[in-house]
Amino acid sequence: MQCVDVYLALGSNIGDREQTLAKACDLIRRRVGSVIAESKVYDTAPEGFLSEHRFQNQAIHVQTELNPLELLNVTQEIEQSLGREQKSTSGKYYDRTCDIDIILYGPMIWQSEALEIPHPRFRERLFVLQPLVEIAPEAVDPLTGKTIKDLYHGQTRST
Repeated sequence: MQCVDVYLALGSNIGDREQTLAKACDLIRRRVGSVIAESKVYDTAPEGFLSEHRFQNQAIHVQTELNPLELLNVTQEIEQSLGREQKSTSGKYYDRTCDIDIILYGPMIWQSEALEIPHPRFRERLFVLQPLVEIAPEAVDPLTGKTIKDLYHGQTRST
């Protein structure tokens, strides 16, 4: 299989958050593919649930030969190896040591029970768009045809 450009969003809000993100990047490098770019780490408030713990968020650009479901399985294994105990389901979110979301997988649109690409809520989440615009301003959301830069500016104007 040919390498595909993939954009992942990483987050952590409990434990040594920055160390967890660094370990996640290292494991992604070893198990997923070449890390082409990493955004800086952003400190953000939790969204979608109440918590006293702030998040550290980061976006990374990876080139991988894994197909989407293989990528999902590997990223979930990495989350678990870094202490993630509970996945968010049905709109209910929890504090977590590590969260890795697949935001874009090349120009692919994918929908299954296990995975949706592009990530269904990334367009509304500044904690994803801000680090993503830093490393991939011209990447295109295949559903809307808009660049990450345009999506980011649309969110920053509306907040």
